[in-house]
Amino acid sequence: MSTTAPPPSIVTADDGRIELAADVLLDDTRFANPDLTPVPIAKRRWNTYNFLALWVGMSHNIATWTLASGLVALGMDWKQSVLTIAIANVVVLVPVILNGHAGTRYGIPFPVFARASFGLRGANLPALIRALVACVWFGIQTWIGGGAIYALGGKAFGSWWANASAIGGEPWTQWLSFAVFWVIQVVVIVRGMDTLRRFENWAAPLVLVGAVGLLIWVGVKAGGLGPLLHQPSKLGWGSDFWKVFFPALMGMIGFWSTLSLNIPDFTRFGGSQRAQARGQALGLPTTMTIFSLLAVLVTSGSQAIFGTPIWDPVELLTKLDNLAGTLVGLFIVLIATLSVNIAANVVSPAYDFSNLIPKHVNFRRGALITGVIGVVIFPWKLYSNPDVYIFTWLDTVGGLLGTVAGILIADYWILRRTRLALPELYEPGGRYWYAGGWNWRAVTAFVVGGLLAIGGSYSSVSDGVKQGPFPADGLIPFLKPLADYGWAVGLGSALVLYVALMKLVPPERQEI
Repeated sequence: MSTTAPPPSIVTADDGRIELAADVLLDDTRFANPDLTPVPIAKRRWNTYNFLALWVGMSHNIATWTLASGLVALGMDWKQSVLTIAIANVVVLVPVILNGHAGTRYGIPFPVFARASFGLRGANLPALIRALVACVWFGIQTWIGGGAIYALGGKAFGSWWANASAIGGEPWTQWLSFAVFWVIQVVVIVRGMDTLRRFENWAAPLVLVGAVGLLIWVGVKAGGLGPLLHQPSKLGWGSDFWKVFFPALMGMIGFWSTLSLNIPDFTRFGGSQRAQARGQALGLPTTMTIFSLLAVLVTSGSQAIFGTPIWDPVELLTKLDNLAGTLVGLFIVLIATLSVNIAANVVSPAYDFSNLIPKHVNFRRGALITGVIGVVIFPWKLYSNPDVYIFTWLDTVGGLLGTVAGILIADYWILRRTRLALPELYEPGGRYWYAGGWNWRAVTAFVVGGLLAIGGSYSSVSDGVKQGPFPADGLIPFLKPLADYGWAVGLGSALVLYVALMKLVPPERQEI
């Protein structure tokens, strides 16, 4: 490594990665702690396989498995649903790689990266929004994982476990399973990011093998791949299809719009830009598409065997006539759910809550806060209704987070050309302090972009019944035409407005 002359406070490696010089002290506990400061280059060891395994581990989960079912329920055939998922993940890969660049180059997590555009204090706005979204997802996935433990217990202990007395509408054994899975996740994450890397390395191939094994069993049992593959689309390829396709596409993009923001939390450990870019390009769109295709094939086979399509892999596994196969399958579901929930829904809010109060909240405490919030908000009802799940939850979240992605990309790539004054990301009074720690231009772009993205959100009406919490005519009726394109509208409008404001009313110290 060789030091650069301006500024002398940083060290630059031959490949462009940057770290703080050894004599730089970030001792202002309002904005720094050991979990938020840049990762030293020597400790950035994640390679292409690590990033590939990360995405395989996160993509192979029950929520991904059932994405295609939601699209089929909306009238698509299996080819249309898998195509929609594939296109969405190619699109969302772009902001994932763009925002991941800053993590690898500077070794910083998402909330610190957001300080460049939002300000040292203003970064808490997008960070807390991202954190709360993750808490909801954490609750959903923990309930799913608890369901797998509950099913395992039913197979292992018999009917008394499954038919235990109810508390709050569910058997007490279901609640116990939920609590056990919650504890397992917390134990893994408090051991740190290196433990997560090792866990993802072996969990990823195990889950894929399990999914292929389930496909083989269903194919043999059904004597083929089943009738689902032959069912025609209820929408065709005309105007009816496109009316569903675009909001569904935004919903599928919304599925990983969260990671498109906080991907620096992982890429900060990257050994090179090539490793993070190649690993993610190989991992995200391919595994999401393949896993969704596996889900369609297995579900089609289940329709031939049981007379009705079974999209929930836990329910399907409990119907296997082989006890050992059932137990192994449910264990793999547990690993899959554990893999995605820790990586996607605990790491980010742990850093985000730490960024809020660095002096008192470190990564581990942030993870515990995430776990508590993920339980008390009871978010799993979203998962039970495909229409609400895709159009309400994923579209709304995707639209809102798309605005943040647009601002981050505009600031880092268009305005700063990937150059950040690393020490000043932690220093009040520096160029990222703006006005009292807030960049009003970023906040304005976020509010306007968010309003355009989700202001027209509406609920569909089926047989005279409104499906969802929004008015049928939209929250703001004249914005309703934009609602089906929420993520794209949010990202594009926030990006353009932020660049315009920074050019028209530039901060005093904008130049790097």
